[in-house]
Order: sequence, then structure tokens, then C-alpha cells
Amino acid sequence: GNLDEFISVLNLARAFELAMDLGANIIHCAACRPTQTGKAQNILLNAVKKCQDNNILIVAPAGNDEGECWCIPAVLTGTLAVGAMNHEGKPFKFSNWGGNYQIDGIMAPGEDILGAQPGTEEPKRLKGTSMAAPVMTGICALLMSLQLQQGKPIDAEAIRAALLTTAIKCNPSEVEEPERCLRGNLNLPSAMDLLFGQHNMTISFIRDEVTRVGNNPNSLEATNPSLKSTYSNLPPISTSTAADAVLQDTLVPAVTPTHRVSLSPKSSSQTRDTISSTVESQTEYVTPSTAYSGHIYALGTIGYDFCGIAQAESFKQLISSIDVAQSISPANLYNTRSIVDYIDRNPELGRSLIWTLNMDLTPIYAIEPKGAFASEIYEMLLLMLAGQIEPSDSDDFVERVSIPAQRTNRTVELFSGQVVPVITVSDLRGMYGWKVNTLVNSALTTVADQIGRASEEDIRRCLTNFLNRVYHDLRNLGQTSRDRALNFAATNTFQAASTFAEVIASGRKLDNIEVEKSPYGRISSDCWDVKLKFFDPDNSHRARKVFRFAIDVADRLPVSLGSVKSWSVSR
Repeated sequence: GNLDEFISVLNLARAFELAMDLGANIIHCAACRPTQTGKAQNILLNAVKKCQDNNILIVAPAGNDEGECWCIPAVLTGTLAVGAMNHEGKPFKFSNWGGNYQIDGIMAPGEDILGAQPGTEEPKRLKGTSMAAPVMTGICALLMSLQLQQGKPIDAEAIRAALLTTAIKCNPSEVEEPERCLRGNLNLPSAMDLLFGQHNMTISFIRDEVTRVGNNPNSLEATNPSLKSTYSNLPPISTSTAADAVLQDTLVPAVTPTHRVSLSPKSSSQTRDTISSTVESQTEYVTPSTAYSGHIYALGTIGYDFCGIAQAESFKQLISSIDVAQSISPANLYNTRSIVDYIDRNPELGRSLIWTLNMDLTPIYAIEPKGAFASEIYEMLLLMLAGQIEPSDSDDFVERVSIPAQRTNRTVELFSGQVVPVITVSDLRGMYGWKVNTLVNSALTTVADQIGRASEEDIRRCLTNFLNRVYHDLRNLGQTSRDRALNFAATNTFQAASTFAEVIASGRKLDNIEVEKSPYGRISSDCWDVKLKFFDPDNSHRARKVFRFAIDVADRLPVSLGSVKSWSVSR
């Protein structure tokens, strides 16, 4: 496929969120998207943060650009960036360095690493950060396996922090530019001591040898005799086969595939301060993942596009001139008013357009109406598009829309060359156009007795900003259960704007939005709690107001459970 498309920000964000939805504990991202600033777009940052908040370790190569250069996602805070060192334990000249790599980067063996190659069954030995990163991913997986074997929950951040904390800094007298070593070279024995206590099994890289030791009576081998014959009295292995040894050997039996380990993720700061073996065991078996449902509940704006030049020219001829405000104007395929007026008079042509759901003017899905209500869905898409081009102060102005849909395994290429996934919509239920001005007017009516005319405009401005912030804070692709719950909560927030008008009229502002798995749920449900917290910026001692939505996302169209609950908290 197209390499630029493969490592696009949108595709990377999709990949991270899908891996999280499938229950991954480690994401190995081989993609290297060059960056000069070390920063990424919000949609990718949000996806990476969600993974980190859900106890997922992201490992990525630092890149081979021969200098102070960076790659996304490796350079992002909280990931584990991997540089490449040679047989002598020194960094390769081509291995990138600098920026956040000096904080979150580590060096691993990256020379003569055996790997597969496309189109043949013959393996090949290569060097580079893309060879070192899989070695590190395999090591992290083995450390997670050891956590489980010793009755501890998987703690991705503890492993990352232990590896970085114990990394061996380069000696300036031996390495000409020690900053190329990033945080330092991999020091697996010390990292294992930090994670599991002293004298457990270790795998050490020492010059040109790899040595594995596991002879403590209280070690893992003593508690699991089946491992002893495999790991006792093993001879040293040359560095050229170091990666093979680490990745091919299995230190502990595999976890039963029908179970997942669930735990509450710890913050990075907590883990860095208390990296040890003091984490209590809290293994919990949960119901099967709903990742394969394929449900979508996404927010954005409606757009349209053309399949290619031929279709675009055909539309241009059909609307060669239209009457606009008593004057004739030449056809403009990207004049939304022209397209809306023409399709309104010729609705059958709406089926030949590619309808898209956009996020900040960028198409994220192609919408395909299906089933008995396809005609009504096309009409609704046209109405939503027409509402978006109304004046911003009009009561009919549509600022956002919500679309419940089903994922497909198909994609479509837009006129610009961008490839987007196709989603199907078969029901009008859940297709909402948010008329912000109407909602604000309705909400102000609810609290009219509590406010004076002088403050009405202030309340109107604060309420409008609140509704818009809800959308921007919750911006996502609407694929995972968590994101679908957030998006449906945003829809409910707009529908129940009058509920929040009283809080905003009292001087409070939105502090943050949280989402967590609901502690209870119905049979075959997928329930989530979404909480919105408000604070008083002028009085830090005033209690905070909390609103909670309970939402079940097991079906294509999410559903609220009960009414919105509200209470006050001290902070």
C-alpha cells in the first residue's frame, strides 16, 4: 500500500484505538512519521494517551536519520523509544537522538537481527532501530508474563519506568557522543531486580554474550519445576543470536486465552515513584470484548465528495448555472449551497455522491445508506448539510451531527486521493443535528427567573462555549466502547442543555470529563459511566458539581440507563 497513507496520523490513531479495544497490553508500532517539532496532532495524542491510561505500553523505533531527528509516535511522551546499538554496546551513527528521546528512549541490540522478509521463506539479518525495537517489545512481553506468573497484575508503566531508570549511561571516554545513547543501554538484570526483587531469573547482555541465570531456591524455576530443565545450565549465546534467544524462549506458560487481566491503570507519576514489587494482585476475569461488534457512534459534520474526475465533470455540467438571489453564477462543485439546491430538486442524484463524516474539515468516514430507509437517510444527510450552511446566528444552524453506523471492511478513494473507511447507516434513529442556538434559547428560558437581563448575554456565551467544549474535548473516531459512550453522552448533553444551564448560571465552569467502566450492568450489556465536573473559578472552596450519565453501548445505538444523576463533591 501507499506508505504515506499507512503512516498517516488518522490511520495511526485508528490502529492504536483498535488495539486498545482488542485488549492489547503492548503495541509495537514500526511506523516512523518524521517530525521537526516533536509534536503530533491532537487526534493522535488523544489516542496515545488513552492507550497509556488503559495500561498499554507503546514501543516504537527511534528512526535511522543519522542525527538529532525524531519520529512519531516514538518521540511522544510516555512511549518507549528504542535506539540501536552494535555488538560492542555502542550506538550506531544512524540511530536518532535528542528531544524527548533523552528522557523516554533506550538502546537495545540492533545488529544482525534475524527476521522475515516478504515474498520468501528465507529469513534475513538486518540492522537498525526497526530491528532493535522488536527485541525490546519481546523483552517487555516477557516481563509482563513474569508479572502474571508471580501473581501480580500487568503494569505496563512500571516495566517502562524500570527499564528507563536502570538503563546504563554511556561512558564519555568510550563513546564519542554519549548523548546518542539516549537514556542509556538496556540493563535487564537491574530492571528485573527492580520489578521482582533480587536473585530472580535474569537475562544479561554482556559484551558479546547473553547469559541467563535462574538458580535461586525461591525463584520462578523453584516454584515451577517444568521450567528448570529449560533454563538451567544454559551455555552463553553469541550476540548475533541474542534477539532470537529472547524472542524464541518462553519464560512462563501462556495465559489461558479465554481470560483477560483487568486492572485500574496507575498514573505515570505514581509508578515512577514506586516502581517495585509491592503491587497487590487483583486479577479479575471479565466478559469477552465487544471489539468485534463493528458499531460506530461518531460526531462531526456532513460533507460530500466525488468518486473521480469523470463524476465531478458530470456534476459540473448538470449544475452549469443556477439562479442564486436573482443572478446567474457559474457552477462551483464546492459551493455547498449550489449542491444542496440542486440535489433538493433532483434527489436521485444524491445517491451518486460520496457522503462523508468530517472532523475539522477532514473526512474520517464515507457514509453509505442501506436498507429499506436508505431514501430517508439520504434526505436526512441533505437536511443536515443544508443546516450547516445556515447563518451561525440562525435557529436552524446545525453545528454538529451524530451518526450511528456499522463498520465495513471496505474503503473508498475520494477525489483528493484520500482513502477513508466505509460505514453503513440503515436507520434514522440516532442521527441528530445539533442546533446550538435553539438549545441555548431553550436553556435560558429554564433559568430566566434566576438571571437578570444584564447577565443574559454572559450566560448565553458561557453556555455556548460549554456545548462547544464538550464536542472538542470528546473528539474521537467513535469506534471503541469507551468513545461511543463519550459521544452519546455528548449527544445527551446537548439534548439536556437546560440541566446544565442552572449550574452555569450559578457561575460554575466545566472542569473535566471522565469515563470509566460501570461497576454494574445488565446481562450482555457494555455499560459505562461518563462524569462531567463543574467548578467555581472565583471560589476554590466551593463544592464541585458532578453530573453522571450511565450508558449501555452494546447495541448499535447506545442507550441511557436512568436519568442524569447529580451531586456535589469537595474537590
